[in-house]
Amino acid sequence: MPELIMEPTPAAQWQRLVQEAARSQKLDLDETLESYLVLLMIRFMENPETGHRVMALDYLRGLRAMPRAQAVALRDVGDHCLLFSGLFSQRARRRRVSVGYFVDLGRSAYQQVAERQTGSTLGELFDSLAHGFVRLSDVLRAMRELDGTPNLTALEAMELLQSHHSAQARRSLEALTNATPISGPDTRQ
Repeated sequence: MPELIMEPTPAAQWQRLVQEAARSQKLDLDETLESYLVLLMIRFMENPETGHRVMALDYLRGLRAMPRAQAVALRDVGDHCLLFSGLFSQRARRRRVSVGYFVDLGRSAYQQVAERQTGSTLGELFDSLAHGFVRLSDVLRAMRELDGTPNLTALEAMELLQSHHSAQARRSLEALTNATPISGPDTRQ
């Protein structure tokens, strides 16, 4: 069982947890992405009742919103999908959708924000979030697994490995099956 180390502030505590999870996955997050994850966790702790939303509807509403509200709505969709794909994969199970669904939807939401903010620092941030979505999701999933309890079933891990090349899913699958998975042909159509 991991040692509990208390930090002086919630932000410092989340930062330590994010860094520990990234290290456990041998992932090197740049300071911007690490900070974004820390701020996302702080925001989530302030409003934990986010699980009752239908992300696809929120995504469509975001696309149809006025330009100012659009970026905020799509960012929220991306953030919630990141949380669902990383920390709360059991919610995907209960909703009978794959974790990959949240990865695809969240990545697309972040990319939409990036395209609407082209040439700005904000656009670069959301482009980085879209391209690093799987790694960020891997870090969040690793946070859940720091106590040694797997967050994914073997089938979920295999799906994430094949469709999104998740390094964390590969390690999870290796631990669950005591075997080294190999990538076969993508059978999705």
